[in-house]
Amino acid sequence: MSDAGHCDNPGPREARPDERAMVKAENATDSFTLLRREQQRRRDQLPEAADFHRLPLSWYKDEVREIKREAQARGIDGGIFLTNRWNLIYATGLFHSTTERPFACFLPMDEEDACIWLHPYLDESLVSGWWCTDNYSYFDHHHAPGARPNEGETSPGPTVNLFKWWGEVLQELGYGDRTIGIDAGGLCELGIMPGQEDAKHLDMFAEIDTPGPSRPGGGPFGLMAEAMPDAQFVDIYDIMIRRRMLKDDMENALTQRAMDYWSEIHAFARNYLLERGPGILDWELANAATEWGMHRIMQDIPNSGRPHDAVGIEVRVGCRSGLVTAYPHPNQIRWSRIERGDAMQLAGVVRIGGYGGEQYRSFLIGPWSDYRERVWEVHTESYFIEAEESCAGNTGAKVAEAVHRHQVENGCAHLIYHRPGHGEGMEGHQPPYHALGDHTVMHEGMHFSNEPGLYDPENGFGFNHGNNILVAKETGLQMGTAPTDKQWCLLQL
Repeated sequence: MSDAGHCDNPGPREARPDERAMVKAENATDSFTLLRREQQRRRDQLPEAADFHRLPLSWYKDEVREIKREAQARGIDGGIFLTNRWNLIYATGLFHSTTERPFACFLPMDEEDACIWLHPYLDESLVSGWWCTDNYSYFDHHHAPGARPNEGETSPGPTVNLFKWWGEVLQELGYGDRTIGIDAGGLCELGIMPGQEDAKHLDMFAEIDTPGPSRPGGGPFGLMAEAMPDAQFVDIYDIMIRRRMLKDDMENALTQRAMDYWSEIHAFARNYLLERGPGILDWELANAATEWGMHRIMQDIPNSGRPHDAVGIEVRVGCRSGLVTAYPHPNQIRWSRIERGDAMQLAGVVRIGGYGGEQYRSFLIGPWSDYRERVWEVHTESYFIEAEESCAGNTGAKVAEAVHRHQVENGCAHLIYHRPGHGEGMEGHQPPYHALGDHTVMHEGMHFSNEPGLYDPENGFGFNHGNNILVAKETGLQMGTAPTDKQWCLLQL
């Protein structure tokens, strides 16, 4: 094993992955053998991993037809106007970044497969090269009338109100006297549906106050409405969030592909840690795993460099060791040596085509006390309880109750700092939640994080295994397959 050197303030060279250790970790059989054994044991329980790396355009067009069908039942006859980034990506498949620049899409009711974009000019190539019937752009935020440096026009001018511009475009397109569906209900993003603002037993699939036609009185949609004085608007955010929460077979298959890659990254990282030994920086381990993971994934995914090819790919690996593990959301930099006696966590997210999720593993580096091992055992059992309870028909509150009861009955009440899990989507945290106050009934196809952490700041350690749970009929399925037993997680360096 390599000796990393033990200066008090490690320099940048010591945080770089060691090339010889990378090769040895990739070729070592220890962790990969354990992983393959676990994958073989569980393969029949899990979805078959996708052989594609993004959903096809036909999937999005089919999904929009279903969204329109639900919207029509609310009297929407003009079209769907989407502005939230995650609603846009989910409905159209146009992966894009957002900043302060307004970005919107209009899906007309009177044209089955029409998709009209209103966007900043910097995204012109992305928009015009994807599903695009027509598109309207402003140069940038803040836009001035006629100011188009790309066309040689550089004169300043009055500031264009881009939200009014939305309405002006739809007015000119002939939708000014129609009913438009908009994603205005931001509380849905927090799991609070229309009419449930003061619910005593909140359930996102329970009866709601179905939004009806109205005229927005303020904010971006109020400004849009000013330019469309004869139009009516109906919120459809609840439709969007409910559909995003329920993943179908193709979404599950793509998620499984991402989680399989994530599991391999865990195996590599464990080998790398064993190879490098005590004294390695947690930052180095995270960077080595990230570098190896990206190489592993991009061996399989063609990358022409053109838009819409390899999209939604994310490999985000973090590592924390020692005292920093004792805090659920530490604000300390992860720049500590992994030493004997430490608790250590390898964490992060892997996504392919926007789908994937979390997979964390919590380690004890020997020697450790009986107390630390006991807390690790209680935490690990909680992790399995959460998955087992995540079956269709159960509620998030009941899952949280089962997990927390086990933790409390085993003397760890003072180590509980958060709920066991959250819904998982492209944006990361998505409702509903495994929380004592969330009574949403779970449905097959929902995804949840699996992270019933326990933390002991007083003694300087904490544990938080994580996974992506797929809700199934009889139980929840942990889609990541890196082991969580003592052979994997309790290490002597």
